[in-house]
Amino acid sequence: MRKSLYAKLVVAAIVAWSQPAASHHSHAMFDHTIEKTISGTVTNFSFRNPHVFLYVDVKGEDSQVVNWAVEMSNIQNTLRSGIRQSTFKVGDLVTVTMNPLRDGRPGGNFTAITAADGKVYR
Repeated sequence: MRKSLYAKLVVAAIVAWSQPAASHHSHAMFDHTIEKTISGTVTNFSFRNPHVFLYVDVKGEDSQVVNWAVEMSNIQNTLRSGIRQSTFKVGDLVTVTMNPLRDGRPGGNFTAITAADGKVYR
């Protein structure tokens, strides 16, 4: 009887723990029907889980600078795409293609990044 109760508690704990993690990975906030391209200067490269982020200052048509938050995947998937912690540095010029945020804020989920040397990361 004890083993059965213990097994049920373990299963319940695993299910309870995994549900928030599964819901975290929704990409509903991004408009996957649109690809937007921006070019600008890297202001920060946050290479950590749960998601890697690249922050880029982009000068708009009105000469105002807007900081864009570009979401990437987790560290393992980002490494598989050839991007390392040392790939982007503050001050680097980049061109980013992304699916923008649906709510219009300056951000999106990257589909490609072109570095200043012309190398493309997908």
